Amino acid sequence: MKKRPRTSLDQAVVDIGRREVGGLSARSFARRLAASEDLVLRLDVYNKLDGHRGCVNTVSFSGDGDIVISGSDDRHVKLWDWQTGKVKLSFHSGHHSNVFQAEIMPYTDDRSIVTCAADGEARHAQILEGGQAETMLLAKHQGRVHKLAIEPGSPHIVYTCAEDGLVQRLDLRSKTATELFTCQEVYRTHVGVVHLNAIAIDPRNPNLFVIGGSDEYARIYDIRNYKWNGSHNFGRSANYFSPSHLIGDAQVGITGLAFSDQSELLVSYNDEFIYLFTQEMGLGPDLLSASTKSVDSNSSEVTSPTTVNADDNVTPQVYKGHRNRETVKGVGFFGPKCEYVMSGSDCGRIFIWKKKGGQLIRVMAADKHVVNCIKPHPYTPALASSGIENDIKIWTPRAIERATLPTNVEELKPKARGWMNRILSSRDLLSQLHSLQRWAANVLEHGRETSSSSAARQELMELFCTLSANDDRCDGVWKTD
Repeated sequence: MKKRPRTSLDQAVVDIGRREVGGLSARSFARRLAASEDLVLRLDVYNKLDGHRGCVNTVSFSGDGDIVISGSDDRHVKLWDWQTGKVKLSFHSGHHSNVFQAEIMPYTDDRSIVTCAADGEARHAQILEGGQAETMLLAKHQGRVHKLAIEPGSPHIVYTCAEDGLVQRLDLRSKTATELFTCQEVYRTHVGVVHLNAIAIDPRNPNLFVIGGSDEYARIYDIRNYKWNGSHNFGRSANYFSPSHLIGDAQVGITGLAFSDQSELLVSYNDEFIYLFTQEMGLGPDLLSASTKSVDSNSSEVTSPTTVNADDNVTPQVYKGHRNRETVKGVGFFGPKCEYVMSGSDCGRIFIWKKKGGQLIRVMAADKHVVNCIKPHPYTPALASSGIENDIKIWTPRAIERATLPTNVEELKPKARGWMNRILSSRDLLSQLHSLQRWAANVLEHGRETSSSSAARQELMELFCTLSANDDRCDGVWKTD
């Protein structure tokens, strides 16, 4: 007689019995319960936090999990009591364009907040007695700043990256910004700048951080290699990561990065899939010598390596089913030991996979248009999500029935318009235009004509074309004004 497979609910009952007789500690029981697939299948909307007047681009929980912080196209930052849905504090960020990320610094009693935005600025907000917020400029980039990363356990250190390719380290104690390096492309005849979209810090080794952007490589750096007297070029990566079939593909880029608690690296590509790398899957610090790179004497094109990382034994785990083309989407883990992988999608749904094996187990409708951001609660099985709509959704395992996968996962994907071509407001486009003009003017002032300045001029032309197209195509769904 064939034995019936044990379900997660069956396992939960067994664990309760083991806990009662001392065979399972209370901490282990809580962790195993929080990682239960049964809870993931019962996630449902617990609350909607409605108060922003624009797309909500960033959402996350405070360290103790009591507060949700959000930032929006309306340039405001809000702190919520997510259980009641009430706004505890709302203030203008000081930014001149869409807020892309807002985070509460750890061990600051929720009074120190850092933000970054489409205006190229990173700012610091201090919550004063009485609830007033005082904001100040920390750092400036010559391009949109999509992400920042807080050094784990530190109330003082923040890293930023931006579309100008620059990575900076900010110290809130001295209010200073240190320019670490500008990320450069590899395998190109003309060295160009990588437009950066994502940055993350390894929680097990805060000396290591990873960046990703407009090419196929996730690059890891070790801050210990930086010489603070400025005598050393810090632009050399300690390790590179990319699936072998994407090496040399000029059409892909990275939109999201995350480290697990086991130092595994999760990388989300635009118009492609999500990949999970372990440290041994790295391509090493020197791609040029490790590759089969060759240059045709009659051609200016460079052939990228095709044999690196080709061994089936070291290929990364892949997660499929979502669509990541329209916007810069994050990616992350869920569960007390990062047992699940989660991402938003252009079809307006949240996708959740088992980390081990890559099985898709949950698809949840979360936005009428696009889901960009999903963040887990620090210690309970709850999620916060946001996207093109003006609200934030809180998810908890409150559903009576276990969810099943929909049959139409592929049917609701929108018509593709190209990577990150979501129609922007005139204010956002003009902000980018102003930043690029200053970038180009700075290059000309110093008398240097570089590939970066050429790229800036090209991007200026593209922005003019986009602004002209927006005059006829903007509607209430996509406009952010």
